[in-house]
Amino acid sequence: MKFKFKYISIVCVLFALSCGPKKGIVTKRKNSSTKKTVVVKEREEVTVKPVVKNSAPPSIVDVYIELYAEIAKNKMRSHKIPASITLAQGVLESGVGRGRLAVKANNHFGIKCHGWKGAKIYHDDDRSQECFRKYDRAEMSYEDHSEFLTGRSRYADLFKLKPDDYKGWANGLRAAGYATDRKYPQKLISLIERYQLYKYDEEVLNGTNNKSSRSSTTIIEGKKKPYANKHIVSQGDTLYSLSRLYKTTVEAIKTKNNLKSNDLSIGQQLIIPN
Repeated sequence: MKFKFKYISIVCVLFALSCGPKKGIVTKRKNSSTKKTVVVKEREEVTVKPVVKNSAPPSIVDVYIELYAEIAKNKMRSHKIPASITLAQGVLESGVGRGRLAVKANNHFGIKCHGWKGAKIYHDDDRSQECFRKYDRAEMSYEDHSEFLTGRSRYADLFKLKPDDYKGWANGLRAAGYATDRKYPQKLISLIERYQLYKYDEEVLNGTNNKSSRSSTTIIEGKKKPYANKHIVSQGDTLYSLSRLYKTTVEAIKTKNNLKSNDLSIGQQLIIPN
C-alpha cells in the first residue's frame, strides 16, 4: 500500500511537469551581413554649345579697305609704293572716308593745293581755311597721292627700301616731313598689322589676287556696297557721307527710314536701300 502510494505520487509529479507552461526557446541569430552605405555618384552632363558664327556686319574700316584695296595695289604696281602704306594712310587721313575733305572733295590724303590748277576746297587744318585739292572721284586722289610721293626728291630714299618694308616706309615718311605727328609711323604700322594690310603687298609681289578683292577700280563711284543693309550711326556720320559710302542717295535713305530731316543721332539704326 505504501509502495502503491509512492508510485501514484511520482506519476502525479511527472504529469504536473508535463502540463506546465512551455517556454519557447529563442535563438538569437547574429546578423552576419553588415549594412553598407553605397554612394552613387551622378555623372556630370557636359553640354556642348554649338559654335555661333559672328554675323556682325563689317566695320567701317573693313568697308573702306574693301573699296580701295584694288586701287592701292594698282598704285603699287605703277609707282612702287607699298599698297599697305597707301591704304593705311587713306584710312588714317580721310577719317575712314568720313572726314570733310574726303566727303566734300574726294581728298583722302589731305593734299593741299601747292600750285594746284584744279578745283579747290578750303578747310581748317594747321591754319584756318587752308587750300586743299578737290577731285571728281576718289580714285583721282589715290593717283595724286602716288604722284606726290614719286615727284618730290625728299621721298626718294623711300623707294630704295624693299617693296614690302612697310615699317621702313612708315618711319621714312615721318622723317621726310610728310607728317608732323610723332606717332604717325606707329599709327600706320598699327593699322597695317591689325587689318593685315601687308597681304596686299604680298599679292602684288607674288602676282596673285585675293578673290575677295575687287577686280576693277571703276567701282569707286558706282557699285553698291555688298554688305548688310543696316547701319548704326556713329560720331561724324551724315546722310551725305552715308550715301557716298553705300552708293545711294540722301533722299533714298530718308525715304527708306521715314526721316523728316537730315539730323542723325549716335546709335540710331538706319536701313540702307539696295
